[in-house]
Amino acid sequence: MNKLLIPMSIAVLPALMACNSVTGEAEAIIEKPEVTVENGMLTPEVLEAFGRIKEMAPNPDGSLIAFTLAYESIEENMANSEIYTMKPDGTEITRLTKTSASESNLQWIAGGQRLAFITKDEETEKPQVFTMSASGNELERVTQLENGVECFVISPDEKKIVVASVIKPYNENESLFEGLPKTTGRVVDDLMYKHWDEWVEEIPHPFISDFNGKSASDFIDIMKDEPFECPMRPFSGAESFAFSPDGTKLIYVSRKLKGMDYAFSTDSNLYLYDIAEGKTVKNLTEGMPGYDTNPVFSPDGKQLAFLSMPTAKYESDKKRLMLMDMATFEMKDLTAEWKYWPEELAWSKDGKSILFSGYCEGTEPVFSMDVATAKVTQLTEGMWDYHNVIPFTDGKILAMRHNMLQPDEIMEITPGQPEAKYLTQVNKEILDQLAEVKVEKHLVPTTDGKEMTSWVILPANFDPAKKYPAILYCQGGPQQAVSQFWSYRWNFRIMAANGYVVIAPNRRGVPGFGEEWNRQISGDYGGQNMRDYLSATDYIASQPYVDKNRIGAIGASYGGFSVYWLAGHHEGRFAALIAHAGIFNIEAQYLETEEMWFADFDLGGPYWDKENATAQRTYATSPHKFVDKWTAPILITVGELDYRILASQGMMAFNAAKMRGLETEMLVFPDENHWVIKPQNAILWQRVFFRFLDKYLKAPATATASAEPAANASGAAN
Repeated sequence: MNKLLIPMSIAVLPALMACNSVTGEAEAIIEKPEVTVENGMLTPEVLEAFGRIKEMAPNPDGSLIAFTLAYESIEENMANSEIYTMKPDGTEITRLTKTSASESNLQWIAGGQRLAFITKDEETEKPQVFTMSASGNELERVTQLENGVECFVISPDEKKIVVASVIKPYNENESLFEGLPKTTGRVVDDLMYKHWDEWVEEIPHPFISDFNGKSASDFIDIMKDEPFECPMRPFSGAESFAFSPDGTKLIYVSRKLKGMDYAFSTDSNLYLYDIAEGKTVKNLTEGMPGYDTNPVFSPDGKQLAFLSMPTAKYESDKKRLMLMDMATFEMKDLTAEWKYWPEELAWSKDGKSILFSGYCEGTEPVFSMDVATAKVTQLTEGMWDYHNVIPFTDGKILAMRHNMLQPDEIMEITPGQPEAKYLTQVNKEILDQLAEVKVEKHLVPTTDGKEMTSWVILPANFDPAKKYPAILYCQGGPQQAVSQFWSYRWNFRIMAANGYVVIAPNRRGVPGFGEEWNRQISGDYGGQNMRDYLSATDYIASQPYVDKNRIGAIGASYGGFSVYWLAGHHEGRFAALIAHAGIFNIEAQYLETEEMWFADFDLGGPYWDKENATAQRTYATSPHKFVDKWTAPILITVGELDYRILASQGMMAFNAAKMRGLETEMLVFPDENHWVIKPQNAILWQRVFFRFLDKYLKAPATATASAEPAANASGAAN
């Protein structure tokens, strides 16, 4: 499902911290892997060898930029990020840490002389906040919390620190477990007992403390006795907190609901915690029923910018850029007349404008909004996605940038200049060895007379005189942009390297094309967006370089649903299908998923509401009702820790395909969630993916549905 926020929570790997520098000796330290590129081929092993820039932070005077760079080890089956610094022109890149842990959540203090971050502490065996000098020495442990730290923010005056640390929520059934230390039972009496990939047995709370530049203690839980999350699970982090410039006030984001109310609501609010005036709390967004997130104070503290969605339960609603006067608490929507919406916010240094990135017609440029006039100016061009936008020195801007052909690098943007400047090129060595791949933008006619922006990725060493197999990519979310994204699983470059033409359409239900285009999909899962997919398939099949008899469809999550739906409606268009973590039975999905607000809004309501025309139309299109029309071979992959779309959905689909007599395979990961994250699992997934596609798309497909089921309910076909 679509996620509201960029993941900021901390996933810290084991480390051993020395006393005066950040070094690790006891466990393996993951270094940049050695990889061989043969004949320009992007293989799964080469893909896993890319360096991954996770975050960046310029110091106050712009003389240094800190960033984290992660590499994966196939042998150790894990990843590790380290801290680096560089000069503002991208030179003198210096590694500051060398640990078996991951460092994250970078924040400069002491005028840029020291850097605060999170890594695992050997004494508490939990992630804690540390500081070190700009040269990587003089290590100081700031926190020593029993349950560790997930994220933190230090106030601008550096006198306060707020951290997120987990607590055990009050358990009314605790007495039942007395004298039963070995029981594995859980007593469940309300909803949201599972979330994303874990049972909800602890929740994060915000703790605040004085900070003297070296340490913090006597933390106060500012939501004491409140059984609510802050930051919100599963992805929110440090962006949930904002200190006022004078350090006297803190704004935090929380959805103060629990159980069934929590499971059916997106009503998060911004809470003003007045540190100076008796530690009072005021709800700044009371009565606003959707997500309110990402608070950012103006440099003078007089105004607050934040993102807000107007519609209850609709997690993919238009994100409005709201501006609040902190004296009167009056607010206005700066994006009321703007077609698109921002994904993240940062004030310019002079406080006259707000910088952000946002999806726009298939890409994610950087924009600047004049606060006084609400005029929006696009600052970047080209086939790129930008994010993590930060104001820099001399009016310049830092951002991270990627596209379908290369992962994130740190860029310097100068307003008025068309080309951004690379400050890092950590993957240039690999990229320079890969065979060239071309991405084209095509406008595909739809069945209702519109044009659909679609990306066509051509195979490496493309020869227009040849005929190639093709793949239709079906996006998840469902409301996630098909922009110039780079993925380590659904990677278009590796598909092209394997000789496939890929078409990735921005079908109905994705952001970047206005509210009507984005919202159309809700309550219409088997409707216009599926016709958009068929239009894209017919379009690519008509190209002279595509073999129309060798086309496949692939996708995950809602994209997996799309594959299952297309399996029963494609009328011979596809010779092979691959679905990961997809919805097969919508009725079951309504009851199985954990974030019930999504299912309730997007599906239109419960299936038992016979008077609800929208809901009944949705459930009538459930893929499991059209298995009798399945004809193409299908590969299904699932993770058993996936609580968003349970693995049983894929298992049902696999069983149905086998009973239909189709050639089908299933790849099950007991230790993965909605994604495939572990390096060895990721490589296995890619190997199975291409073995399956090659079998059916690089040779004539022969599998067809049998007239009768292969086995009845009491028998099994082995």
